Amino acid sequence: MRSAGLLMFRRASGGLELLLAHPGGPFWARKDDGAWTLPKGELGDGEDPFAAALREFEEETGCVPTGPFLDLGEIRQKSGKRVQAWAFQGDLDPERLLCNLFEMEWPPRSGRMQQFPEIDRVAWFDPATARRKLLPAQQPFVERLEQLLAGAG
Repeated sequence: MRSAGLLMFRRASGGLELLLAHPGGPFWARKDDGAWTLPKGELGDGEDPFAAALREFEEETGCVPTGPFLDLGEIRQKSGKRVQAWAFQGDLDPERLLCNLFEMEWPPRSGRMQQFPEIDRVAWFDPATARRKLLPAQQPFVERLEQLLAGAG
């Protein structure tokens, strides 16, 4: 299984900040540290990873990403899913989040279908906090972005 996503960053008065997404739905409701993610989604059959990353970011945030884009490479999550990511500079007000919905049976075995947002919130974090908030397998994306930005500056 493969996914692709984007990591938005901005330079604030306090330094570098990264936009992370908290997964929506009842399974993630009470999880925080180690649960956040880059806005990302699964690739369709034969779909270009970068095109998928652009589509998923817009679907999950309501924001159209604009480049230039920095290639952050690929990681493998504990589940075996491979995630490819790019970073770009931008700004998004977390209060303006506009995310698509998914449907699932909830509570389990109730026969009742409910809709939940794919992500229930986004927030800006400094790199150290972002590492703590991110799923452990996605933490290398933060380090790779810092290295790229240090080399560009």
